[in-house]
Amino acid sequence: MHDILLVALDLDGTLFDNNSRISPRNLATIKKISNMGVHVVISTGRPFGGLPFEQLHGTGIEYAITANGSAIYEIASEKCLFEESMDEDTLFPILDFLLKKDIHMDAFIGGKGYSPIQCIQAGQKLTVPASIKHYITNTRTRVDNLPQFIHDNQLKVQKMTLNFFQDEKGVLKDRDSVREFLESNASITCVCGGYNNLEFTRAGVSKGTALHRLAALLDIEPSATMAIGDSENDLAILEAAGIGVAMDNAAPVVRKHADYITASNTADGVAAAIEHFIPAVLKS
Repeated sequence: MHDILLVALDLDGTLFDNNSRISPRNLATIKKISNMGVHVVISTGRPFGGLPFEQLHGTGIEYAITANGSAIYEIASEKCLFEESMDEDTLFPILDFLLKKDIHMDAFIGGKGYSPIQCIQAGQKLTVPASIKHYITNTRTRVDNLPQFIHDNQLKVQKMTLNFFQDEKGVLKDRDSVREFLESNASITCVCGGYNNLEFTRAGVSKGTALHRLAALLDIEPSATMAIGDSENDLAILEAAGIGVAMDNAAPVVRKHADYITASNTADGVAAAIEHFIPAVLKS
């Protein structure tokens, strides 16, 4: 096994606790390995604008894989180093189907989140942690007609995120039919990013492909990388990394495919995994 030169960290359910905060131990450990010359990278389903910039300040984290691998950013300059988005021919037939459903949806464009005005009520019904609900409902630019907005401004969509609420029987409204529709479309990749949501990108795009692209940019062999995550959208990066680590709170399928299980996101699991695989951090 190579020495680890790059560590990729998911945010929600991984680096974040259940209140979307990064623990002091996790922050201190990240800073230590950054000072040792290890590249620490955020790997998230969120858009670039959804990163916790204030919490990350001073940690040494320079890069972020965002929108499930659709875009890679240099954090300090806010420069997009790579983007692989969906064009109108791919996206608009899907949007035509989704806009007839009673769900909350976000389009990630240029590192920012946009959502149809018609989704506001659905957003208020979501049964997710309060910090996630606040993030979803308060950080989006609301637009009246999403396809028209995209077309008129010649925009490219990095990723779409769909969130569902429970009906009177406790069943997530429209989720099954939406997933069946998305998974039948060969032009996109559909995964769950946590809290029973659905997320889709251009076919072939994943956190794993982005990890290899960023590692090549930094002249790092994939075998010298480690990735830590908890949800279905982390599977590709855990499999692409030299070492794939699942949180103790990870989805069963993620735990099954991981090389190692660390502690939960509320018990400093990120720091524990780093200390296990980079024991020199304990001496620094």
